[in-house]
Amino acid sequence: MQHELTIGGILVSPFVAYALIAFALLVGLRVVFRRIRFGRYVANAPLAEAGIYICLLAIVVVLL
Repeated sequence: MQHELTIGGILVSPFVAYALIAFALLVGLRVVFRRIRFGRYVANAPLAEAGIYICLLAIVVVLL
């Protein structure tokens, strides 16, 4: 379990750090999605990306 982060004297929840890590992973995956034309394989690409973000966030929380 990670403790709070201190940024400029302000305590930040570890969940915020986890969310930023998951978002960074999603941005990396978006590059791959553009190469394989992800939108052709799903009916609603933004909704699928949101679901992938939630899955990435859950993985990051469990592993860290």
